[in-house]
Amino acid sequence: SNYIVLHLGLRRYPNEVTICNLITMDKLNVMGYSSRLPALRPAPPPSVLEHAMVTSQSASTTGTTSIHPDTHVNGPVSLTVADLDRSLRYYTEAIGLTLLERNGDEATLGIPGSPLLHLVELPGARPWTEYSTGLYHFAILLPTRADLGRWIRHWYDLGMPEFGQGDHLVSEALYLRDPDGHGIEIYRDRPRSEWRWQNGRVQMASLPVDVPGLLEEAERSGISWTGAPAGTTMGHVHLQVGDIARARAFYVDVIGFDVVAEMPTALFISAGGYHHHLGMNTWHSRGGSPADPNVAALRHFTIVQPNDEARNEVAARLNAAGHPTETHDGTTIVRDPWSNVIHLRTS
Repeated sequence: SNYIVLHLGLRRYPNEVTICNLITMDKLNVMGYSSRLPALRPAPPPSVLEHAMVTSQSASTTGTTSIHPDTHVNGPVSLTVADLDRSLRYYTEAIGLTLLERNGDEATLGIPGSPLLHLVELPGARPWTEYSTGLYHFAILLPTRADLGRWIRHWYDLGMPEFGQGDHLVSEALYLRDPDGHGIEIYRDRPRSEWRWQNGRVQMASLPVDVPGLLEEAERSGISWTGAPAGTTMGHVHLQVGDIARARAFYVDVIGFDVVAEMPTALFISAGGYHHHLGMNTWHSRGGSPADPNVAALRHFTIVQPNDEARNEVAARLNAAGHPTETHDGTTIVRDPWSNVIHLRTS
């Protein structure tokens, strides 16, 4: 077989371990999912594969601006896809989401009562290219470690390709790409009581995941995978941006997220002390611009706030800073400096 090396959406902190996967091309056609994936960079040289602990700054903003601590991103992420039927098979059969609604060339998936993913067909769309600004990955958060183990067993039973992985100390995460090249993370959080803080800083890393341990925990539960369980959420969204300083100015100084980790090529921000609700990096997109309109890409993601007052405060700051907003049917819409569309909603 012909082999390719895929990073599959792994985070690439400076000096962290990068776990690559050797995959046969024939496996990428399992269950009819086309192997039309974006061109990916070769594996980095061994000198950058040594492990280093990533320690974040204490959660802070540069001024008095702060978003409501109950803010989260558990709202729909909207993507364009080349073949809606193919994507629906992938997301329902392989990922385990429920089809909540389909209307012509659009569909919404998630768990009952909680839409997580919105897909819009763009016939003939080329696969996502990782060298543009836009989506790095969206992250589906499962409620328990046993749930993650059950999903792994299900994935293996389907004969699907090996996934990327990272034990980040605060979480255990697996990384995939869908048939259009969109990055996906499926993860479970460790309890906050297990997150390690030192001098006001949370410690994260990228270590191998204990996959056998996850499978054993799922086996002990005696419960089989029947799809994403109740309590599954959109845990975070990770973007590719063109410049970290500009991203910080927009998402921290104006919108008001707290910085929980920062480095020259990446920024991680959150509300309420979470390890991150939004990540952004320039690993492949420094100085970049949005993808061509005929490429499968991010349409929008959602920031959810607890009430109208909190949302209106953010909208007022955006407008005052020269980022015009529009409001339609209770949703405030704004674009970041790279034209990533953000929907501000209330829970």
